[in-house]
Amino acid sequence: MSTWREERRRDKAADAEQKRADAKAAAEAEAIRTAAMTEADREAEAQRFQQQREREQQRQEDKRRRAERRRAALSALRTWAARHVVDLLIYPIALVSFVLAAPAMADYGSEVYGSGLGVLLPGITELGMWAFAVAVQVSRTRHPERPVWSLQVGVWVFGGVAFALNALHGLATQWEHGAVMGIVAVAGVVAHQLTVASPPRSRVERADARIARQATRKVTRVRKAAVRQAVAEIDRDGTARLVYAPGRYVLGKRRRLEAAIVPGLPVESTPADEGDALDRELADLLATTGEWTTADADGVDPVAEGDEHGPVATLDHSGDQRESRVGRAPIQPRPGRSIEQLRAELRAAVEADPPRVDPTSAESIRKALRCSAARARQLRDEHGRDAR
Repeated sequence: MSTWREERRRDKAADAEQKRADAKAAAEAEAIRTAAMTEADREAEAQRFQQQREREQQRQEDKRRRAERRRAALSALRTWAARHVVDLLIYPIALVSFVLAAPAMADYGSEVYGSGLGVLLPGITELGMWAFAVAVQVSRTRHPERPVWSLQVGVWVFGGVAFALNALHGLATQWEHGAVMGIVAVAGVVAHQLTVASPPRSRVERADARIARQATRKVTRVRKAAVRQAVAEIDRDGTARLVYAPGRYVLGKRRRLEAAIVPGLPVESTPADEGDALDRELADLLATTGEWTTADADGVDPVAEGDEHGPVATLDHSGDQRESRVGRAPIQPRPGRSIEQLRAELRAAVEADPPRVDPTSAESIRKALRCSAARARQLRDEHGRDAR
């Protein structure tokens, strides 16, 4: 027994010694081969090794890029699916509806028309209503400001045609078949219009849309009124254009524009000549003092008594003067401003632009507020008393 084990150990030792001898011989042969290689062979070997390394690096880079593209595609797909959950739920219904209805309509068209051209009937029923349905969605997405009621009318008209023709096709067998075929034909379009083409909006979005519509309608009414009250200016060559009076207005009776004073808004100043200033003073004076009278201290009106040297006289005799025509639009006078409003406007003007308005100068106040000289002096005196 011991002899067998010793023989086995000797065999293993011999095998190990043989392997070491083989490895040593191979190393010696490699050394001899390397020593025998010329400089060109060594450079060629190094170049082959470098090319092999570069190819391996390129394969690794290509593999990494493919993995990144796959991850990016999967991420984009997950993002799209998260944003279009409703689409992924509704479009399969639409696809099933189309696949069931279109072949049935093709057979029905061949039967009705008695030729192969009858297979085009689904182009009027199914494709017609789907064309309008997709047009509604595209219009609301790309041009949300445009109305889509005409496209919606097309959807329901062609949907009604598809329902009627499919129902007639099914009624040829049984009335239950007609009801089922009609409902299936329009089920996809109805689901599409209720969800995808007309997504529900929140209460805030509906309120904003309602306010925007009201503002649009009011702006339209104001612009129409401005066009009705605009003055036509005709050039020497006969070209006519409308001239508008800028300012702040409100819609009054009979949808006419009336000048408005908005407390709290900064006073608008525009450069004007002396003629405009006098016109403004006269308008303020007429609005605040009432109607003019030409009566003297004794209460006698010289104009009424026929005195040609009275304070007011006309060049035309009464018989030559034109009378007002019935139906002529009344001239809206400029509304007068109270002294409280002028005080508030003066304070706002001084706070907004102190260098432009000098509250100690009546002329500066008159030009800034476009009021009469008397009101300007009163505001100047009040400011002086407040300052003291």
